[in-house]
Amino acid sequence: MADILGYTACRQLSQLLLSIIFFHGSEYVLAVTFHGRSNVTLKSLLISRNYLLAMFFSLVEYLLEISLFPALKECWWISNFGLAMIVVGEIIRKMAIITAGRAFTHLIKIYHEDHHKLITHGIYRFIRHPGYCGFFIWSVGSQIMLCNPVSTIVFAVVVWHFFSTRIPYEEYFLRQFFGREYEEYAQTVPSGVPFVN
Repeated sequence: MADILGYTACRQLSQLLLSIIFFHGSEYVLAVTFHGRSNVTLKSLLISRNYLLAMFFSLVEYLLEISLFPALKECWWISNFGLAMIVVGEIIRKMAIITAGRAFTHLIKIYHEDHHKLITHGIYRFIRHPGYCGFFIWSVGSQIMLCNPVSTIVFAVVVWHFFSTRIPYEEYFLRQFFGREYEEYAQTVPSGVPFVN
């Protein structure tokens, strides 16, 4: 029990809590900023049942491992690397939201709207889907920061699988909206999610 209440657990769990609060709070604030309060629901917090379940199991893993193998959680270079990934992922995602402005939404647009423009400047010059790239790095980094080996692998596989199906679905509509312009853009700029073209 002393390990659970010790410095390592307090530091790692407080870093996780703060990163979660900042990530979801800033998603909501930016959605309201660009789309207006009347057009934004609590879904813009991006908290789903599956997300809560994943975080619950990662906490169970953390508490079991710190109780049974406390030395596993003391790998500070690994934990700090995970924290750096959280920061980098957050920066990439927020740059995507700010650069795209009103064009960035939490739901895939299936109808073209007048204000919907193809964004190819800023971070979009280097990453086609920086919002997804940022979340992928952030979510995996959260588990590396906790030194959770099982959850690191599970988060990487599950989040990658989610984006490997979502990106082609979204790009189907982007090709409908922007035609050859999007085709040329997609051929020269990587998606930002490993092994997803």
